[in-house]
Amino acid sequence: MLQARLFSYADTHRYRVGNNYTQLPPNQTLTDVRSYAKDGAMRFTEPQVARPYAPNSYDGPSADEDRYNHPAGWRVETAEMVRAAYTLHADDDDFSQPGHLVREVMDDAQRDRLVGNVTRHLRNGVSATVRERALQYWKNIDATTGSRVADAFA
Repeated sequence: MLQARLFSYADTHRYRVGNNYTQLPPNQTLTDVRSYAKDGAMRFTEPQVARPYAPNSYDGPSADEDRYNHPAGWRVETAEMVRAAYTLHADDDDFSQPGHLVREVMDDAQRDRLVGNVTRHLRNGVSATVRERALQYWKNIDATTGSRVADAFA
């Protein structure tokens, strides 16, 4: 019963108080916690960095490899568990499903609205390096749509 209650405490807090329930004084830890949570309801503290996610294009947080460079792992009865970076496989593809959506599900009017929306958002304070990466993503999704978005910046 105790294990079941421990499992539900975090969900209960998140539901009742909000995403930042850990920032409430009774729920705070004694040491600094580096979290990806930075916005939302019940915000008590300001984040240390403007973009707390990693990796990012703005010199955000990164792993402290000097301090934690050892391969973390542990054994359980059936196997060895290791904490390691994800290795891409041949069947990992981020572009085929959105490409199918753009080419075969959307009609011309929807594609026009998509290009307009993407273009407007990329013009709204996006740095040149991030814009170039986004344009390359759209070209990977669909060459025609990516070219139309890129032509808006030419």
